[in-house]
Amino acid sequence: MRVTIATAADLDQLLTFRVEAATWISKLGSDQWSRPYPAERLLATIEGGTVFMLRDGERTAGTITLTPEAEEGLWSDEELAEPSMFINKLTISRDYARQNLGGRLMDWAGDRAYRAGAKWLRLDAWSTNERLQRYYLDQGFQYVRTVLEGNAVNGGPRVSGWLAQRPPRLADHGFADETPSSEPLSA
Repeated sequence: MRVTIATAADLDQLLTFRVEAATWISKLGSDQWSRPYPAERLLATIEGGTVFMLRDGERTAGTITLTPEAEEGLWSDEELAEPSMFINKLTISRDYARQNLGGRLMDWAGDRAYRAGAKWLRLDAWSTNERLQRYYLDQGFQYVRTVLEGNAVNGGPRVSGWLAQRPPRLADHGFADETPSSEPLSA
């Protein structure tokens, strides 16, 4: 499998992943991703070069967004002063479930963050999805705090404010990385 940078041609696949994930998660009792994500916001992140696709031949197995910019209102000024990279919208196709591809993509992200000079690999997760929170803790992330103030980028109150971080590290994730190198981060 290989990691590539997403293009505008991937937009429909990304929106499909989100619907597929929301359907699966709802069967587990969570309302995560039940509100549609604006296609134009997703396209802007693709155009910004922060969305990556996990390819298996001609098929797409998953996606991850990795950015040096934090969502507004989640992290303190002191935390934002530390060079960090932020994981968003990690999604694995249900056709590829139970292969640890999500864990390996987080390792890929941690490797990329390490090479860019980040002190932290950070994420925010759905505040009521305890199963997802346990998953991230099992992946070596440490809980920081939960932020509920503010609004979600797709409307309504903030629901994705469970914050966690782990130090980035070099990793043997096993993917062929076909992406451009990250720009070095500054503190």
